[in-house]
Amino acid sequence: MARQNLPAAQRREATVDAVVALAATRNPAEITTGQIAEHMKLTQGALFRHFPTKDAVWAAVMVWTADQLTRRLDQAEARGSSPLSALEQMFLAHVDFVAARPGVPRIMFGELQRTGDTAAKRSARALINAYRARLVKVLDCCSANGELPADLDTEAAATLFVGTIQGLVMQAMMSGDFTAMRAMAGRVFSIYLKGIGGKT
Repeated sequence: MARQNLPAAQRREATVDAVVALAATRNPAEITTGQIAEHMKLTQGALFRHFPTKDAVWAAVMVWTADQLTRRLDQAEARGSSPLSALEQMFLAHVDFVAARPGVPRIMFGELQRTGDTAAKRSARALINAYRARLVKVLDCCSANGELPADLDTEAAATLFVGTIQGLVMQAMMSGDFTAMRAMAGRVFSIYLKGIGGKT
C-alpha cells in the first residue's frame, strides 16, 4: 500500500515516479489523472492537492527528467580521463538512463509533438538545447587537444550525438526491448566516433 501521509515534496516525487512507470507501458497522452492516482493508491482529490492540473504533473516530470539526466551527465563527464573519454561516458550514461526508465523518452517525444505551448514542452526544448550546448563545449575541447579534427563542425557533431541516441530509443520503442540499448551503446558510439573523425 502507498503511504497516505507523505510530505508534499515526497508526494510530488512519488507522482513523477508513477507517471514514468505508467508511460513505460502505455501511450503517455492517454494516461489520466485517475490512472495516476490509482497507481499510487490515492484518490484524485489527494493528487490534485499537489498538482492542480494534468499539465502541472507533466511539467514536474520534465523538470525531474532534466535534473536527473543533468546529474548523470555531470557524473559521467567527471569520470572521463580526457574530453573524448568524457564524451563516451556521457553517451553511455544517457543510454543507461533511458534504458532504466523507458517512460521518459515516451513522455518527452509526446510533449514535443503536442500542438500549442505547455510548460512541459518548453522544459523539453530547454533540456535539448542545453544538452546540445554542453556537447559543443566538450567537442570543442576534443578538437582543441587533437582528439578530434581541428576543423570539426562541432555543432553538427553535437546534433548527431543526440540524434544517434534518439535513433537507439526509436529502435527500442519499436522492438519493445529497451535493455538491448545498453548492449548496443558501445558499438554505436564507435561508429559515431569514426564518423566525426575520431580514433577508436
